Amino acid sequence: MPVKSRPGTRSAGVVVLVVGLIIAAGCSTAGDGTSPAPGPTTDAASPAAVSIIAENLDVPWSVAFHEGAAFVSERGSGRILEIGDDGAVRETGVIADVEPRGEGGLLGIAVHDGHLYAYLTTARENRVDRYELTGGVGAFGLGDVETIIAGIEAGTNHNGGRIAFGPDGMLYVAVGDAGNRESAQDRGSLSGKILRLTPAGDIPADNPFAGSAVYSYGHRNPQGLAWDDSGALYASEFGQDTWDELNLIESGGNYGWPDAEGTAERSGLIDPIQQWAPADASPSGIAIVDGTVFIANLRGERLREVALADPATSAERFVGDYGRLRDVVVAPDGSLWLLTNNTDGRGDPRAGDDRIIRVPVEP
Repeated sequence: MPVKSRPGTRSAGVVVLVVGLIIAAGCSTAGDGTSPAPGPTTDAASPAAVSIIAENLDVPWSVAFHEGAAFVSERGSGRILEIGDDGAVRETGVIADVEPRGEGGLLGIAVHDGHLYAYLTTARENRVDRYELTGGVGAFGLGDVETIIAGIEAGTNHNGGRIAFGPDGMLYVAVGDAGNRESAQDRGSLSGKILRLTPAGDIPADNPFAGSAVYSYGHRNPQGLAWDDSGALYASEFGQDTWDELNLIESGGNYGWPDAEGTAERSGLIDPIQQWAPADASPSGIAIVDGTVFIANLRGERLREVALADPATSAERFVGDYGRLRDVVVAPDGSLWLLTNNTDGRGDPRAGDDRIIRVPVEP
């Protein structure tokens, strides 16, 4: 896989959330590439434009689509849920060995070639398992299971947990440092990394470090993975006290943690393309539509948009409207699905929480 560098020529198209009225220019919050400048934050959402797909979920963490079905993972229960077109929720199965503690439990899921992949915290480790999907829409089940990768250090926090298949057909796994800061710089450790594997769990021959699953390193707690139309990989990352990050991921790249947090301008380290104060962000899942990155924020309780043609600027939507946002994904119909996380012990649950919220988008 070729090494990706800073964006060159990309789509300059702007994706607009369909919110029932024209969004004025003052709705955007512009920055200088290091931190958003102070300015108005506007949520122009129209209730008629935004709809609830499902509610009363228990700490939903990730969404994956397959053959007309939508699957959702629940962190604490270990359940995989299938969401019907009418919003009905049924249990597809329970992932074995899930041991929820702190930020750990059943985290990211992905579907590939008839199998559901799940990142989970057990009593001893984090690992990725895959299950054969049985049945069909409205009656999917989990069949035989096999472990894809094991031995990932687990902790009460910084477990990472997002998994996704890239346009190259490889499985990418976002792994936090599990509270062991120095492991992020140790290429012999799986912690604080983005890993790249074949769907069967083998190490691709073109990985940057021979015989290693490590694709990039120096990460604190990455939780969002998405690719643009050119095939470039972007990741969101929780900082500690100073900066949360949006990074353009290069094969073999060092993203600095724990030696740097945010922009460092140091030789050998790759700086983020944009960063925010943790109180305004705490970014988790991300999605990319036509050159715009959508970022779900937990502590910041907002959906942020970053145009990759000018990543020093951003816009914010739904600030405080739905509470903590764990994930944002592109649904098969082109809309965005948002997962709230107000029942995770850190939020303020409201009637109906947690929810899946549908937001239309248009070019």
